[in-house]
Amino acid sequence: MRIEKAAEIGFCTGVRRAIDMIEKAAGEMGPLQTLGPIVHNQQVVDKLASCGVTVADSLDQLKRDILCISSHGVGPQVIDEAESRGIKIIDTTCPFVRRAQGAAKKLANAGFSVVVFGDENHREVQGVLGYAGEKGLATVKVPPFSKLSPRVGILSQTTQSFPAFHSFVSSFIQKHLERIAELRVVNTICDATRKHQEAALELAKRSDVMLVVGSRGSANTKRLAELCSVVVDTHHIETAREIDPSWFTGKDGHIGITAGASTPDEVIDEVVSRLDGMK
Repeated sequence: MRIEKAAEIGFCTGVRRAIDMIEKAAGEMGPLQTLGPIVHNQQVVDKLASCGVTVADSLDQLKRDILCISSHGVGPQVIDEAESRGIKIIDTTCPFVRRAQGAAKKLANAGFSVVVFGDENHREVQGVLGYAGEKGLATVKVPPFSKLSPRVGILSQTTQSFPAFHSFVSSFIQKHLERIAELRVVNTICDATRKHQEAALELAKRSDVMLVVGSRGSANTKRLAELCSVVVDTHHIETAREIDPSWFTGKDGHIGITAGASTPDEVIDEVVSRLDGMK
């Protein structure tokens, strides 16, 4: 059995930046709360809890007048409400997410309907939609034109795959072009997501089995599993404890490992160690 990690794996710069900011703030200010988990990874949340950083589901649950905004960002309404309550804000929003928020705001202010290609229930997408106001909608399927104006802007959840975004835009044009007066497409997929996906696919093509490590609640990790599964036998796991030796029966060759952008190095190392012990 040969074990190989993808060239791009684990924490992206946005996640690492958010964690560093929160740890520094907690060290200087004492116990803090984030609005929702800082990233979609339980191991990270548990580690931060040991530093005094816990999770609040709403502003009403804050125990202090300090709010940490997660890397997924929030809509402007949340910022406005927090400021109106005199709450100090520590904003760890990923720069790529902030770019998507800015694109949604700019399009909406210019009179465009804003279509976000992504999961409408994801916190990042909900925050981006907040900047589009009543002109925004999120979907992974081409919406009916009755929900749109003749001027349409399309952008993407930052963790979607570029092939899926390309397919969505192509289908949108094919279905609605005759009724569109103006169309703007903004590629808001983050560079780290693209690099993770490209590296994972390159490794998957050379592997007998792929393991994708990360939270099942992580959109970018799920996307990696979806992409790799098209190429090779793929298993999405959160920790090394989930590895089933039967996955490798008759496949003693090449085992590839990739991991989502919110997966800590130590969790990846535990997976490698478990596989080493099975040789």
